[in-house]
Amino acid sequence: MKIVLTIVAVLVVLTLAGAFFVHSGTYDVAATSPDNGFVTSLMRRTLHESVERRSEGIQVPPLDDPAMIREGLIHYYEMCATCHGAPGIKMSPIGQGLNPAPPELASKAEPDEAAEWFWIVKNGIKMTGMPAFGPTHTDQEIWAILAFVQQMPKMTPAEYQKMVDDAGLEASMAAGSHSEGADHEPGHEH
Repeated sequence: MKIVLTIVAVLVVLTLAGAFFVHSGTYDVAATSPDNGFVTSLMRRTLHESVERRSEGIQVPPLDDPAMIREGLIHYYEMCATCHGAPGIKMSPIGQGLNPAPPELASKAEPDEAAEWFWIVKNGIKMTGMPAFGPTHTDQEIWAILAFVQQMPKMTPAEYQKMVDDAGLEASMAAGSHSEGADHEPGHEH
């Protein structure tokens, strides 16, 4: 009985300490203030383990079809390059202001992590600025994004720019037609 009372007392003290910490406002939540090493390590480990567990069993389709890669470029250009950059293009001030910082995907895609990246793009990551594209995009569109992301580390800035030009993306952005690229369905919103 004494052990049970001790456990209950410890749990009550920890709960009260946690409530005091939360309500004290002492933890700095500003994006400009880096997390301490313990918090960063804890969040990275939690993220890694969560994504790995939830992506188990996802079957990765072939990601080398040129049409799929081109479709992925269009989606990536419109939705991802702002935060993640592209070959020869740094991330925008939006991406630079996020904490944690988004990965620069032009040099990061690992083929053996495609299932994990699919899960992340589809579901997003809480409190990171990474939105979930699953509610607005089909699995096929998400795989197309990943097909393109897999190619980026092999691309020079000139090759990337040629793909952008060939897809007519610069012209469509300049004309204010953000949601309609060369192969998009009219009204397909992002």
